[in-house]
Amino acid sequence: MSEYNDILNQFREEEPPIIELEGVSKAYQKDVDAIKDVSFSIKKGEFVFIVGKSGSGKSTLIKLLLRAISPTKGKIYVNGRELSRMHRTSIPKLRRKIGVVFQDFKLLNDRNVFENVAFAQRVIEKSAREINRNVPAVLSVVGLSDKYNSLPNELSGGEKQRVAVARALVNNPMILLADEPTGNLDPKNSWEIMTLLGEINKRGTTVIVVTHNEEIVNVMQKRVIKMENGHLVSDVRKGGYENET
Repeated sequence: MSEYNDILNQFREEEPPIIELEGVSKAYQKDVDAIKDVSFSIKKGEFVFIVGKSGSGKSTLIKLLLRAISPTKGKIYVNGRELSRMHRTSIPKLRRKIGVVFQDFKLLNDRNVFENVAFAQRVIEKSAREINRNVPAVLSVVGLSDKYNSLPNELSGGEKQRVAVARALVNNPMILLADEPTGNLDPKNSWEIMTLLGEINKRGTTVIVVTHNEEIVNVMQKRVIKMENGHLVSDVRKGGYENET
């Protein structure tokens, strides 16, 4: 059994990264780089924090990974595909593989919990039968099975974020990208959401969390990529907010 595990771990080490940036720069204006010469890779199944102050380049990185914008220089690969070579019609398929959770939830206020999560399935034209199977399953994962008929204004902030996580998960993405997922939450709900993201990661989903929350980063002791003025200034495999390479 030990020999089998060693072989399995070796295979995982040799797997190509699920995300790779090679010398990536993005300039919104001439000679003004939002990010400059950034290189890093993320393996399938990793949990990674991206930290840095406002203006450090974190938001630009998110937009680049979602192919909302293209780099001025360098190459970005997601699941082995170079994004700049991807045809415009293929971008929606890319985004299906990346679930996104936002700070402000972005829920549809006139639809209940079930319909908010089902919306992500309807966009990709899942059948009613699949929706009726998949939505309850993912609501169970996030602990909201009893809230399926509630409207967003009937939920707490933590519950709203759980709905947002469920919506991001329902299409079974390879990558879950959480942009300041605890920014509008109190400490108790913040930890509940981070615990949930940790559990999702244990199920095999690659999780990337962009955050300002130093306490969470320091306590969780995951990989930390730190941005500063558009530059990658440190990449610590297991550490806290202030660790340097």
